Amino acid sequence: QVQLVESGGGLVQAGGSLRLSCAASGRTLSSYTMGWFRQAPGKEREFVASISRGGITYKSDSVKGRFTISRDNTKNTVYLQMNDLKAEDTAVYYCAAASISTRLSDRYHSWGQGTQVTVSS
Repeated sequence: QVQLVESGGGLVQAGGSLRLSCAASGRTLSSYTMGWFRQAPGKEREFVASISRGGITYKSDSVKGRFTISRDNTKNTVYLQMNDLKAEDTAVYYCAAASISTRLSDRYHSWGQGTQVTVSS
């Protein structure tokens, strides 16, 4: 099982940027599809972006053109670069690992503890 730890969240003004990191231990990230999800207060957890073992990326329509997912297998870390942040991006962001390429949260078997992103308008 892989252990995941997110970092990089915080408070930012609308239009600003943040880069989230997800560091893995226990197993190499290159073995997994990695995903980012978010959950806002009172809402269900939703898919944000994923990157497959082969580097193929998917993003939700709400973040296309603003967020970029990437991975550095040498550092065993996945990143989520978030630009032009909006108030509706406020949520707890989670990274997760899956054995297949998927956007479905129930297919991800390992999760981090989450990092809070708050965007002030």
